[in-house]
Amino acid sequence: MPRSKRYTELKKLIDPKKVYSPAEAIELAKKTSTTKFDSAIEVHIRLGIDVKKSDQQLRATIVLPHNMGKSKRVAAFVPADKEKDAKDAGAEIVGADDLINEIAKTGKIDFDVAVATPDMMPKLAKVAKILGPKGIMPNPKTETVGTNVKKMVEELKRGKVTLKNDSTGNLHQAVGKVSGDSKALLENLEMILATVKKNKPASAKGMYLRNVVLTTTMGPGIKLDTSAI
Repeated sequence: MPRSKRYTELKKLIDPKKVYSPAEAIELAKKTSTTKFDSAIEVHIRLGIDVKKSDQQLRATIVLPHNMGKSKRVAAFVPADKEKDAKDAGAEIVGADDLINEIAKTGKIDFDVAVATPDMMPKLAKVAKILGPKGIMPNPKTETVGTNVKKMVEELKRGKVTLKNDSTGNLHQAVGKVSGDSKALLENLEMILATVKKNKPASAKGMYLRNVVLTTTMGPGIKLDTSAI
């Protein structure tokens, strides 16, 4: 599919042979966004890991310094005595067996992320095939299963994200919106990169961050220099 004239012109602003500092890349991403809507700025990382080995999977959770824009709709699968905590913390959807049965019957999911107390997990098995493929099944590894419902919901509402590689050894993570403050976007990006580095699997050999690119929705890629992170 041929690129638009505008895309081609904007791409000329990026030197394909150069790697840019995170701060430079943020500014270039803002300048080269090609959409009329408020595009997302995303970082894409090619990791030096063997995805076939269970001990080389990257998974980490962080609360970004700055909210990325639209707040996530949170569902809380909790017993009656925890419902108030979930609602007070900002969960839009709260329930137990009734909520699970409704999802099982309709297959409808009207939320972006879910949390649950440990006692609800056996019951959630009923809808695992609905929530699992969408990546929203509560999981202790993503800190979305626990007894402190208030804390789990509040962190998600503040912008908590899970960093994890896909089946090809790549990681894709939104940093914020093109309209966002440059300093805030930079702090989000730096935290993401630092967390990925910090959580390098011990058994991963060779170069870990093989290629790091910043891009906007439908915008050209900008290679990142991560040596200073």
